[in-house]
Amino acid sequence: MTTPTTPADRALRGKAARKQVPRSAHAAWIPSADRPDPVAVLERQGRDRLPELLPIRYGRMAGSPLAFLRGAAAVMAADLAAVPHTGLTVQLCGDAHLLNFGLYASPERALLFDLNDFDETFPGPFEWDVKRLAASVAVAARENGHPEAKVGRAALETVTAYRTAVRRLARLGELDVWYARIDAEQLLSLARSARHRRRVESSLGRARRRTSLQAYGKLTDVVDGRRRIIHDPPLLEPAGTSDMASLRKIFSDYRSTLAEERRLLLDRYRFVDAARKVVGVGSVGLRCFIVLLAGRDTDDPLFLQLKEARRSVLEEHLPSGPYVHPGHRVVVGQRLLQAASDIFLGWMSGPQGRAFYWRQLRDMKSSADVAGMSPDDLLSYARLCGTALARAHARSGDRIAIAGYLGSADTFDRAVRDFALAYADRTAADHTILGAAVAAGVVRAEPGV
Repeated sequence: MTTPTTPADRALRGKAARKQVPRSAHAAWIPSADRPDPVAVLERQGRDRLPELLPIRYGRMAGSPLAFLRGAAAVMAADLAAVPHTGLTVQLCGDAHLLNFGLYASPERALLFDLNDFDETFPGPFEWDVKRLAASVAVAARENGHPEAKVGRAALETVTAYRTAVRRLARLGELDVWYARIDAEQLLSLARSARHRRRVESSLGRARRRTSLQAYGKLTDVVDGRRRIIHDPPLLEPAGTSDMASLRKIFSDYRSTLAEERRLLLDRYRFVDAARKVVGVGSVGLRCFIVLLAGRDTDDPLFLQLKEARRSVLEEHLPSGPYVHPGHRVVVGQRLLQAASDIFLGWMSGPQGRAFYWRQLRDMKSSADVAGMSPDDLLSYARLCGTALARAHARSGDRIAIAGYLGSADTFDRAVRDFALAYADRTAADHTILGAAVAAGVVRAEPGV
């Protein structure tokens, strides 16, 4: 079969995919008869994680349906794989819920809004990310007590924003798409009220303050005349002698995956201290460390995060990807999806052949306080996430074919809204199942940690 080359041919390819999966078909989602127990899926994921941290993971996931959804990317991946897909492939985020978007600094120190988590990134059908995002919006809206009509509208507008942005990007040239970005200052123009504007301004200010220097003051102390990372178990614990030796070794190996000019910059820093850190919800139990480096002097700190990379939860459901090393997969996926990426992003293998990737711990990163959002604020934020996801997909997939599939009508939007509402119901039920497993002692949970 000849690969479509002209924009018209590419658009026709997208429209042809409607025969395989009609746009309205995305509304249907009924759990399969052999759907695995969600707790069993989570337990299987935890087999090679640090067992002493798993109760924290379960405790965080048991906190609410949205917290459960955040940690249950593997559960949803299996559910999405159980229904037909379009075959229109992009580099998926793989975990595109609404709290995996946020602010961060570009290498030029501009504050951008974009996807900010790539542990599960993998090539796959574009609609899987869209469905996970829309479902997370529906779960968040219900959790905030929004009327059901506004829950449905928020999910709908998420998808409409995605479709509209893809169609706009389909009309642009390749470099225009590649350089497209959402500058933080654009967020102020989306504020519909003085109250909303104050919230956005507060978020921008908070992001600008979240730097290595701020982390230096918060996460370190002077012990016996030397600067050390604080001890705050179980969330932050100094690395032991064995871990410290390994970290120094793999720090050197990581350096080789950076561009030459960034290696030179990194060489200006010296290794000071390291600690094991618990991060996120779904990531709890993975091996994760933070490393304190010092540059010109002790008042010139740099914090890097070293995090274990595993197989994406999508891999068992999709054809093999191009990357053998999981850390390499995460790094390349992030560079494909983000408008601009961390200059210290790199990867390497550690002890026992475990894969890791490196990035800055804090580089003006900030996420939205979704729990405090009104229906109007959540609607604006959902649209923003849908727009950002479309921009990310347009960099790696055939945006013209996807635009051709989506079309100008809202058929796809309404279908995915219906899916999102149904999956929000499923998420609430799965959250209840986890709560029952905790109560029965099947899994141990440490709430509030």
